[in-house]
Amino acid sequence: MRTSNLYSLLGLASLASAQSANVTGLTALLAATPQLSNLTTFVTQFPALAAQLSNATNITILAPSNAAFAKLLAGGGASALADTTLVQSLLSYHVLAGTYRAAAITNSSAFVPTLLTNPRYANVTGGQRVEVKKVGSTVEIISGLKSVSNVTTADQNFTGGVVHIIDTVLTPPLNVSSTAVAFNLTAAAGALTSARLVNTVDTARDLTIFVPNNAAFQRIGSALPNLTVEQITSILTYHVVNGTVGYSSTLRDNAKLTTLNGGQLTVRIQNGSVFVNSAKVVVADVLVANGVVHVIDNVLNPGNATATPNPSVSTQVPAFAGASSATNVPYTSGVPTPTASVGGAATTTSRASAASTAPATTGAAAPARSAAVGMGALFGGAAIALAL
Repeated sequence: MRTSNLYSLLGLASLASAQSANVTGLTALLAATPQLSNLTTFVTQFPALAAQLSNATNITILAPSNAAFAKLLAGGGASALADTTLVQSLLSYHVLAGTYRAAAITNSSAFVPTLLTNPRYANVTGGQRVEVKKVGSTVEIISGLKSVSNVTTADQNFTGGVVHIIDTVLTPPLNVSSTAVAFNLTAAAGALTSARLVNTVDTARDLTIFVPNNAAFQRIGSALPNLTVEQITSILTYHVVNGTVGYSSTLRDNAKLTTLNGGQLTVRIQNGSVFVNSAKVVVADVLVANGVVHVIDNVLNPGNATATPNPSVSTQVPAFAGASSATNVPYTSGVPTPTASVGGAATTTSRASAASTAPATTGAAAPARSAAVGMGALFGGAAIALAL
């Protein structure tokens, strides 16, 4: 029996040794994979990055296929690939810190750090993240502007880790104000401008921001014209948690979050929905350069911090007592409106001139459907129609 076990162990050791011998270096793997020839070309343009990747251990490379790059070019991303600083940042964003094989990825979202540390796109501690999860049998990678990339070929091993081939180039997260406009959160964008808070939310490090959608602002429209700059500033900063990037996977029921204005928010998870005070999160985990945005359906009121949700109704009561709905969405005068169709050329248009062509400005923000949309926003201004 002992001899038999010894032979079995020797057999397993021999198999492991043979498998190890079959694992190639990154350069050889890329060269042997024709559908990654475009990626190989871009990586070799940056010798330092190429050397870093070749010598790295315990990494996962999300490798866009040639078809993914073709999709990017067709969507107006040619200028992206001509910007060497952006290309280097873009390539770094496709490298995960850690080895993540497809079998280990579940249907629960994980927010995985990447090697992207350029502050323009990654003003967060530990490197910018991507959201990774499995939908059915498909592994999805969700990047800036909720752009979705699917893994088409998984678990290509190399000496430093593993490569997954993806069908869409990832989108580096934009700053908060550009993301707000791209997601048609134009009331919030205009309010931030009115209160002179754009630079604050765009440049502060490690933020969690709960951004009300246009319908939320419209529902309390009667209360807004009488607010002073100090009051609207207090309201807006009550939506910002500083020093913490609270992805949905980290939010816990009854958690207390201290906001930028010194107030406190209460997170509640009821009937499978996430609420902040009495506001429901309607779009979660929008990655931005300096943290994460969650879109909510109510404007939070620092003077009503004890407001609680009623999970049995579809629309929560506004947190501002006595407020009534306005005819038009407030704060949107002069704010750029997303007008270009998905995959089309982006054109920044003021609300006044875009009134007849702009998508509806009430209701929840709509997630993007492809990285081509994200790149269009990155290089053509935040004027992309993301409505589904």
